[in-house]
Amino acid sequence: MLSTAEALSTLLSAASPINGTESIPTLDALNRVLSADVISPLDVPPMNTSSMDGYAIRTEDLTTDSNRRLPVSQRIPAGHAPEPLKPGTAARIFTGATVPPGADAIVMQEQTEAAGNEVTILHSPAPGEWITAQGADIRSGSIILPAGTRLTPQALGLAASVGCAELQVRRRVKVAVFFTGDELTMPGEPLKPGAIYNSNRFTLRGLLEKLGCDVTDYGIVPDRLDATRTTLREAAQAHDLILTCGGVSVGEEDHVKPAVEAEGRLSMWQIAMKPGKPLAFGAVRRAAQQTDAATSAETFFIGLPGNPVSSFATFLLFVRPFVLLLAGMRTVAPRALSLRADFTQKKADRRNEFLRARINAAGGLDLFPNQSSAVLTSTVWGDGLIDNPPNHAISAGETVRFIPFSELLN
Repeated sequence: MLSTAEALSTLLSAASPINGTESIPTLDALNRVLSADVISPLDVPPMNTSSMDGYAIRTEDLTTDSNRRLPVSQRIPAGHAPEPLKPGTAARIFTGATVPPGADAIVMQEQTEAAGNEVTILHSPAPGEWITAQGADIRSGSIILPAGTRLTPQALGLAASVGCAELQVRRRVKVAVFFTGDELTMPGEPLKPGAIYNSNRFTLRGLLEKLGCDVTDYGIVPDRLDATRTTLREAAQAHDLILTCGGVSVGEEDHVKPAVEAEGRLSMWQIAMKPGKPLAFGAVRRAAQQTDAATSAETFFIGLPGNPVSSFATFLLFVRPFVLLLAGMRTVAPRALSLRADFTQKKADRRNEFLRARINAAGGLDLFPNQSSAVLTSTVWGDGLIDNPPNHAISAGETVRFIPFSELLN
């Protein structure tokens, strides 16, 4: 069996960013991936600004105690251009307003006494005090968001702060998904004897959509080789990835494996992980008339195991980084935390275990009591996965590697 690291390395080595970019309004670019660097055309802030409500002064005017009372020569709200500050005067100024030429410090209003058109300065400021210098945040010509950045709300705000009305992004990754199994039933339909509700359809579609994919759901495909091959051929024409769940074993009713082999190529991996283990990776040929010099002749294929926790875990650990690389992201590894285990697991497994756990009020980790690959409850109860090495029993108090769902679902 392949180790988790070996399988992930092999999978990711096959991925490269998809072709196709577009320019879209910055307001509509949330969760998209930049295809080009965002370079600031200006300094931010574009001028010296006040960090406080108060008074702009020239520090050289406060040479003696007798010079503490100054006439107020102007009032400067944010968004208004000031006049140069006359020597021996102060300017009433507000947070975010432009510091007038000649002023070199701001005295906050709590350290002054105003009376009529004059103000008494009760504090001796240092030059530069409470002034945000031009370019303190961003310098003109600097890269503020590199290509490959996934655009968060704060990244959109940063782009807007330098005047970017549109951004160059990669097109969305197009993923086709379908499910095989005559036992599968959709919620709302009668549950016949021997049937189960198709929870994986809801989980995997949600995961793909959360990654920003353009998803085509072919639903439940009948357990027939011809039907499976037809769906694969159709899905290959307009998608970057085909994702399936179940049906890749060698049983008489498992038609996905022979169908992919007939329509393309397939590698079956046994991965030394729990939950998970079986994973299929390959590609489906596209019709010749559908390809050109800029289009791949194949569509990637990934087949996940059918147990709900297994498909969930293998998606997060393998499909997620693969899709993010297709989308053009440069960094796809989730960040892990080192946290204390507040439980004991005496039995070690020969495989790399990914245990569902959650953070307790004391900052340690509690373990979900049933780690079966069929117990989907654990994925809702938990905050993430403990990455437990093979042949390692966990003792209460030891430090373990914990990957939060907040990282794996991002």
